[in-house]
Amino acid sequence: MPASAHVLAKLARDYAATTPQRLKVIDTYMAFCVAVGLIQFLYCALVGTFPYNAFLAGFGSAVACFVFAANLRIKTNPSNSHQFGTSSEGAFAEFVLCHIVLHFVVSNFLG
Repeated sequence: MPASAHVLAKLARDYAATTPQRLKVIDTYMAFCVAVGLIQFLYCALVGTFPYNAFLAGFGSAVACFVFAANLRIKTNPSNSHQFGTSSEGAFAEFVLCHIVLHFVVSNFLG
């Protein structure tokens, strides 16, 4: 087994064993945001950018959702609890409020 495969296997084992379920769900959502952004970018590159504002709104929304999820993951990680004064519920409320504002802006940008 190559050294890189061994390192990746150990990383996956440690991730599965030590990461709380809540953070795994957030990581899955972040992977979904990356996949959506990649699909939109590939579509734009292959088909074209006719409704350019729609591409910008969709791609920007995917990037912003990823950033908001990264913020939520950082604030709800138990090992970072001493750095932030907010609870997990407060971090989730901030996440939801940011998403509401984001989707309002995106829907207005679409026209």
